[in-house]
Order: sequence, then structure tokens, then C-alpha cells
Amino acid sequence: MVAEGKRWRFAMVCSSNMNRSMEAHSQLGRAGLDVESYGTGTHVKLPGPSLHEPNVYDFGTPYGAIYDDLRRKDPDLYKRNGLLPMLKRNTSVKLAPQRWQDNAGDGLFDMIMTFEERVFDLVVEDMNNREPKLMKSVPIINMDVKDNHEEAGVGAKLAVELCQKLEAIDGDWEEIIDDLITGFEKQHKRRLAYSIAFY
Repeated sequence: MVAEGKRWRFAMVCSSNMNRSMEAHSQLGRAGLDVESYGTGTHVKLPGPSLHEPNVYDFGTPYGAIYDDLRRKDPDLYKRNGLLPMLKRNTSVKLAPQRWQDNAGDGLFDMIMTFEERVFDLVVEDMNNREPKLMKSVPIINMDVKDNHEEAGVGAKLAVELCQKLEAIDGDWEEIIDDLITGFEKQHKRRLAYSIAFY
């Protein structure tokens, strides 16, 4: 339940806090929404020269440092596959990738959105493992989005629309969320999953 007229606080979550959650973070921010973003992986993983050689970084490694590292390794490859432009965008949004499971100090969110079923399951599990103190409910909504630049852009636009619809709700979101999600699915031919957790 969000108090009337109060702004919602949104969390966008993908695996590495690099592409899908950051594109959504960027677009929600531009739309004037209050947003943070996270990843759920144990490390930040980016494509490397081959499938068996990903680039792996710790959460908290600044996007700028990752950019410099990849540019030093193979500027042509990482420009061509879109990693360098993506990292440049990320540096304009925030300093470094953050891990969802370490975010308890960041305060409460009014809606958590994930972009992959596995990530959704990890967020639900993490929220269920936290001790609910305030009994404040929060919807966790998943919309599967392929982890590539084009799809991330499409997914982010849809995320903005969904978040704006939620923030515009007059009254209790719990009473209308089923209708809102059904309408959204019909309109965009995208399946959403959602769960409710408590702070």
C-alpha cells in the first residue's frame, strides 16, 4: 500500500545489473520516476572473446573501470558487440553494478521488477528470507526480456509504462493489480508473473 499522492520507489533487477536493469533504470529515470537497479548474480558477467571466456567482475567495480578494462583488451570486439556503448550509458546512470541480495540498507521499494524468471525466483526467495517487520506489501513483477541491446530497449519502454500505471493508481494497488496485469498482457502480448512479498 502506497500512501495517496506519494511517489513510488521502483527497483529494476536483472542478473548482472548491466543491460536490462540498467536500460530500464535509465529510461525510468528520464521519465522522472524514482528508481534503483540491481543484479542477482554472484559476479558481474559480460561476454568475452568466446563462450568459455566471459569477462567476470565483482559487484561494486565501477562501470568506468570495466569500460577501460575492455577497451584495453579488445576495443574493436567490444565496440562491435555493443559492450562499450552500453558501459558508457551505464556510467551516466550510476557508479557501479549493485547486488540485490546486499541491498537491505537501501530502504524499501514499492515495486520490484525483474527481467528473467531465474532472477525473479532469486528476488522472491531473498525477500522471503528477510524478516518482515513492517508488514508492508510489495509486488515483485517479472517480464522476460532477452539479454540483448534491442530487447532491453523494448523491455525498458514497457517497464516505464507499467511503472507509470502503478504510480497512477488511486487507492490500494492490491485491489486492482490482477486487472492491471491482465490488461497489460493483452495489450502488449507479454506474459507477466508476479508475487507479493513483505517488508
